[in-house]
Amino acid sequence: MSDLFESAAIEAMKRRAPLAARLRPRRLDDLVGHEDLLGAEAPLRTLIEADRLTSIILWGPPGCGKTTLARLIANHTDKEFITLSAVSASVKDVRLVIEEAHRRLGERNVGTILFLDEVHRFNKAQQDALLPSVEDGLLVLIGATTENPYFEVNAPLLSRSNLFRLNELTDASIEELLLRGASYEDASISGAAKQHLATRADGDARRALTALEVAVVLAGGKGSEVELHHAEQALDSRAHRYGDDEHYDVISAFIKSIRGSDADAGIYWLARMLEAGEDARFIARRLVILASEDIGMADPTSLLVADAAARAVEFVGLPEAQLNLAQAVIHLSTAPKSNSALVAVTQARNDVRRGIGRRVPVHLRDGHYSGARDLGHGDGYIYPHGTEEGWVDQQYLPDDISDERYYSPSQNGYEAQLTERQLKWLQSKPSANPLDQRTDNEGYS
Repeated sequence: MSDLFESAAIEAMKRRAPLAARLRPRRLDDLVGHEDLLGAEAPLRTLIEADRLTSIILWGPPGCGKTTLARLIANHTDKEFITLSAVSASVKDVRLVIEEAHRRLGERNVGTILFLDEVHRFNKAQQDALLPSVEDGLLVLIGATTENPYFEVNAPLLSRSNLFRLNELTDASIEELLLRGASYEDASISGAAKQHLATRADGDARRALTALEVAVVLAGGKGSEVELHHAEQALDSRAHRYGDDEHYDVISAFIKSIRGSDADAGIYWLARMLEAGEDARFIARRLVILASEDIGMADPTSLLVADAAARAVEFVGLPEAQLNLAQAVIHLSTAPKSNSALVAVTQARNDVRRGIGRRVPVHLRDGHYSGARDLGHGDGYIYPHGTEEGWVDQQYLPDDISDERYYSPSQNGYEAQLTERQLKWLQSKPSANPLDQRTDNEGYS
């Protein structure tokens, strides 16, 4: 009797399950997308059908089919298929799975596949507990993650697994799923509604089917047709979020767009980060760095603008500070560009690391402490403010690099004026007697 009630409960749960779960394929041929991995004679498909799969990590965005693929593997293997969620599983749970795998192999000669969903949520100790069993083949691990495994999975565990990246589904694949879903619900869907749901799904099959399920109810249930307005009503306003790997890709695109003077692209990537919940202080810090790295003296005010935006983020906070960030992005995008500051400090530090120019020229050394004058410190130094031009032709670099030039201004923006000024300095001659400058310079070394 208890088995009868249990069976009825399982059937009831299946009927109540979300459409995405009810529509989950049972055969590899029913899986939509990922032809490069699961098409005819594709490597992963060959391993699955031959039941020769080794440990793998499935990496891809939400709704791309990682869990579905794992369940299909379960249907194609003679091994025992065990499922754990890294969100709730503990080291104790892992050790219990390992003990059962040992017993299963010894008693029945049956191997074990462990599907570990959200594997990136396992800490180092939990991942280390798995390592020996994966290494000796006792467990075949199938790990699923939305995060870049190179950041989140321990290197030893990753090195013992084959990594397969699943991309988000194409709009065409999503539309095919929507047609299947509508048919499963005994409904139909208009072309405009199908296209709208597919476009808004961002390659996430689960999101598309969940929205379709709601839209069918809004359209009247079985026998109805889902129109565009039903699809629009069914969609939520989910924020576009991304994982660690895309975090780096988006900030890279953001910086490169501003460096390339494309204000529109800079604003788009800013909006993308804000919608994803990126830390506004992180964005502001990157703008402050960019202001000197990619603009520098071509527009010295850019650093002030970036710094002001960073201060506004702290003082005002979001959402209002988005205006300050947007203004900074537009200013930095449209400013003249120069990386001369970056080149200058990089070359200078390279020389310092190589031990070049260690000795400070005698005329530049501190001459204010007792006995310094007797050592000749400061002798020959010319005080620039004592000259009419405010500049003197004087050596400031160490002797072995006296002719080195680290800063080379570009011809962009304000730096074009700096080039003219430098040429004028080179053409100038000292107009004051160096001995007179020693008197004027007391206290200014």
